[in-house]
Amino acid sequence: MLYPTAYAPRCTRCPRLSAFLAELRREHPDYWNRPVPSFGDPQAPLLLIGLAPGLHGANRTGRPFTGDHAGILLYRSLYEAGLASGPHSVSAGDGLLLSGVRIINAAKCVPPQNKPLPAEVRSCNGYLARELRGARAARVFLALGRIAHEALLLAQGLPRAAYPFAHGREHELPDGRQLLDSYHCSRYNTQTGRLTVEMFQAVLARGCELAGLKRA
Repeated sequence: MLYPTAYAPRCTRCPRLSAFLAELRREHPDYWNRPVPSFGDPQAPLLLIGLAPGLHGANRTGRPFTGDHAGILLYRSLYEAGLASGPHSVSAGDGLLLSGVRIINAAKCVPPQNKPLPAEVRSCNGYLARELRGARAARVFLALGRIAHEALLLAQGLPRAAYPFAHGREHELPDGRQLLDSYHCSRYNTQTGRLTVEMFQAVLARGCELAGLKRA
């Protein structure tokens, strides 16, 4: 099936996700409850690839990483790096702006238990591929977690074995662009110490450096 655009607000390609969203519309009629579009600078040299909308975060607000725990570290770090107009993202209408960076999710619909199935990530991959093809100014991809890393490789038609995931690892892609890996800034990773503030901000700083962005 062809993907006519990089974002389809009425997409129903994944039966499990479509059924879950229908259930959420009944339980939370004031939530966004549909595929969540990407957010940020359309001419960004740095693209952040996330996993999927959070149930009470992006699925509620309609903006990636907004209103959930993972977004606390992410948006504060973007602000401190001079890439966001404010340190907090509360709602899609809060006026926050990103400069030089754009956030894209590997899966655009919220999954049950915040865990998309591999088939669902693959089903959504055409939208990711379409958006990446249109991101002509992008120089660096910062993958937040292994699933985002592998989704980006799939969208680029690249073999996983040639680009193993590890926090802080850098990969030069065939087109000359860079893929940089980070552990996901999830509640679990930050509360267990697997990912510290210093670790995340260091990898973000490296992404800015590779992308040619001047940090604040």
